[in-house]
Amino acid sequence: MSYREKLKGGVVPAATRRGLLLAGLGAAALIAAHAPVAQAAGKLEKDELKFGFIKLTDMAPLAIAKELGYFEDEGLYVTLEAQANWKVLLDRVITGELDGAHMLAGQPLGATIGFGTKAHVVTPFSMDLNGNGITVSNAVWEEMKKHVPMGADGKPVHPIKADALRPVVQKLKAEGKPFNMGMVFPLSTHNYELRYWLAAGGLNPGFYSTTDISGQIMADVLLSVTPPPQMPATMEAGTILGYCVGEPWNQQAVFKGIGVPVITDYEIWKNNPEKVFGITAEFAEKRPNTAVAVTKALIRAGMWLDANNNANRAKAVQILSKPEYVGADAKVIANSMTGTFEYEKGDKRDVPDFNVFFRHYATYPYYSDAVWYLTQMRRWGQIAEPKADGWYAEVAKSVYRPDIYLKAAKALVDEGKAKPEDFPWKTDGYRAPTAEFIDGVEYDGRKPNEYLGKFAIGLKGEQRVAGAKVTQ
Repeated sequence: MSYREKLKGGVVPAATRRGLLLAGLGAAALIAAHAPVAQAAGKLEKDELKFGFIKLTDMAPLAIAKELGYFEDEGLYVTLEAQANWKVLLDRVITGELDGAHMLAGQPLGATIGFGTKAHVVTPFSMDLNGNGITVSNAVWEEMKKHVPMGADGKPVHPIKADALRPVVQKLKAEGKPFNMGMVFPLSTHNYELRYWLAAGGLNPGFYSTTDISGQIMADVLLSVTPPPQMPATMEAGTILGYCVGEPWNQQAVFKGIGVPVITDYEIWKNNPEKVFGITAEFAEKRPNTAVAVTKALIRAGMWLDANNNANRAKAVQILSKPEYVGADAKVIANSMTGTFEYEKGDKRDVPDFNVFFRHYATYPYYSDAVWYLTQMRRWGQIAEPKADGWYAEVAKSVYRPDIYLKAAKALVDEGKAKPEDFPWKTDGYRAPTAEFIDGVEYDGRKPNEYLGKFAIGLKGEQRVAGAKVTQ
């Protein structure tokens, strides 16, 4: 249904209501009342927008911005449309069929540097922190448990490292059998987090090369793409023995009794950046006021999702469970969305930051977040040639757009909808160095090559992948 058809049906968007008020109350009074908005955003270049998403709980800012009227407050009529997979979603943003989308953080970066599709895609908004998990089949878990320490309560001690998986993989390898695992897309957080966890446990997740983009060169564990909603069924069928995915598809395995989530990405990298909102650079250039307006609405949605120690999450779960959004059972979504996470059936633990939508400056598009993803692309051969530190910084700044974000943030503060302390005004775009990874390796976004040099498994320095081996 178009914007104008909505009007005929009696649904009057905020922009139209303002026009009616102008006629009834007088232009001067209304313009004065909305002066902060006018000064901050200016006239919208486009007010009818279509955004794409994948059925995951971390699409929540889009659903909340629509359902609570935050888009409408900005004079925007937004249609949200679920997409079949991440490739289709990215392609449709690039062609303009979608005006923007819930994206994997690696997608704008990969497109911009030409891994796969070549197009300049940018992000003014980071959608969340954390939110993923790694799940294995019941049979694999029974073997892993033999190598996992148990606490006084008889439950596994977390975090569970891939060291416990290594003997299982080695046993299958000795029998001539592959160990297959699923992830959602080559440029996904899930791919890099799964690879990071495996490598930290001494398992090689495989390399990419210019002639072999399977990502399975020299691999101990074979990773392949599976769409998120299909993960549980694919594992139940035995095609894969485990997977890394966002919610609710780890908790779905618990509810179905077919697998066990062994670790969350919060435990792999505490407060890691997850999805982003992606638009083309052309959209940002030609429709700057619209880009700011969209970002304002998404920031407000993130604030609402985290407000009062997650007090709104139960309502958010009901919204997300609708078939037009995630469409999973509300109980499954609530298992992680409300601050808990269930590992083995009955082993539910408090993980208040499993999903973060605003705390810890979650929505700010940090350059250092972009650089981390680029280091992982280089580590596993998606970036085939060595790059100088300056290259990483330049790419990050061409894709991550804190300038758009801060315009939106300033407008919200001016309007009294946010507090100045909610935003990192003085940052240079780099988070402080952190070693809060499962292997304790410190990451400094200003020193990507030094960081890569710290890993036993992965490309570093002048190394390249040639044929089936790594060369200097």
